[in-house]
Amino acid sequence: MLVVQLLNILLSNDANIIKNLIISDQTMVHEKEHALVVFSHGKESGPDGAKIKAMRGVAVELGFKTVSIDYTACQDEIERKALLRNFLSNQLGKIILVGSSMGGYVSVALANEFELSALFLLCPALSLEGYEPVDYKPRTDNIVLVHGWSDDIVPVQSSIDFARKHKATLHIVEDGHRLTPSIPHITRWFNDMLSEVKKNE
Repeated sequence: MLVVQLLNILLSNDANIIKNLIISDQTMVHEKEHALVVFSHGKESGPDGAKIKAMRGVAVELGFKTVSIDYTACQDEIERKALLRNFLSNQLGKIILVGSSMGGYVSVALANEFELSALFLLCPALSLEGYEPVDYKPRTDNIVLVHGWSDDIVPVQSSIDFARKHKATLHIVEDGHRLTPSIPHITRWFNDMLSEVKKNE
């Protein structure tokens, strides 16, 4: 009789608690962790530049976690690669690299070493004189580049050659190196890429 009374109390008073615990546990088991989006800024920029802020907003809206690496204390591209390498070596989940100008160079260089969900590049400094040469072999097939026809710092031809070799998607816009007027286009293309990654996870 005592057992029956206890069972009735359990069912009447704590049923919602038990139900909530079961739902919570199922959510924890079945919820997928999206790839981490890692941003690398350019030589004259910083981790909170306009393009990165806009793209981070897109990523967060889609449920991705984001990190913007601060390279401002680095002296050259070699130190930048070492900083990104150290960060990526401590990550366990999937990674999306996003890089602008020198940050693009650094991102593509590290894409040789780490398997990625995607790679998104803005006017990447792929073949500028003075940078340590890299034989680019990115470990992802999902690559998108954006470059300006009027870029007077990084020749657009370098992105054309890279895109052709790696069968990447290339958007060439009527813009310069900073791409500020093209941010609405960039965020749309970035949204498309992240949505594809999310769908395939």
